[in-house]
Amino acid sequence: MISTPLYKHGIKGGWRLWIILAAVITMYFTIIVTMFDPELGAALSEFAKAMPELMSMFGMDYAGTTLVGFMSSYLYGFIMLVFPMVFSILTANRLVARQIDRGAMAYILASPISRKKIAYTQASVLCTGVFMLILFSTLVGITAAKIFFPGELEIGKFLMLNLGTLALQLFISSICFICSCIFNDTKFSVSFGAGIPSLCFIIQMIANVGDKLKNAKYATFFTLFNTEGILAREVSAYWGIAILFAGALILYASSIIVFSKKDIPV
Repeated sequence: MISTPLYKHGIKGGWRLWIILAAVITMYFTIIVTMFDPELGAALSEFAKAMPELMSMFGMDYAGTTLVGFMSSYLYGFIMLVFPMVFSILTANRLVARQIDRGAMAYILASPISRKKIAYTQASVLCTGVFMLILFSTLVGITAAKIFFPGELEIGKFLMLNLGTLALQLFISSICFICSCIFNDTKFSVSFGAGIPSLCFIIQMIANVGDKLKNAKYATFFTLFNTEGILAREVSAYWGIAILFAGALILYASSIIVFSKKDIPV
């Protein structure tokens, strides 16, 4: 179903960005895990009380009493949302729209590879990058917990939290990818591919600020990623994960169809 040479080329073109983001995520995971300390936790709680709106905006108002709850609040309310999203935005644009904009896609289309196979391969490159970034983050989190607080991390809940993160990030990447397939111009691909998830994230941040704006969260897909619900093993939170996976599958399938039928300047 995929073109191996094209897949390898796509992976090779994005490894530097992946390494940079993985290094940043490693740094944040290590710092946050080491901060799971009663005295520091109390200090953070006092800071949250002093500036509740700021902490709520970044999803850091619920630290919980467990290591997984602490990590959920301080890593999965902002860090694990934004950095993988940046990867998807830049990679999706590079794989399709930028190649069309620069004329490189003409050489790929001239090869004996069908358009569907090209689109499927490029989508696979993006999905692989997202999956490996979340998998790497999961392993870093488990390793850091075992080093600094052995036996404290509830592995089952942490894995489910990262499964939800994977579902969310695949959905975001599918939005970026379909925008890259729709537009031939890089500026439009980035504007919409970055603009849609960024706007939704901003709306989610605004909704977190106070009761008057809390209903705004229903205007964004980020509300389907309910970290507190996942840790509490609520069925509704699991449904949210399933919907995100299904949405990603639909958008990726639609992207392949769009690319296969669109007019591409050569």
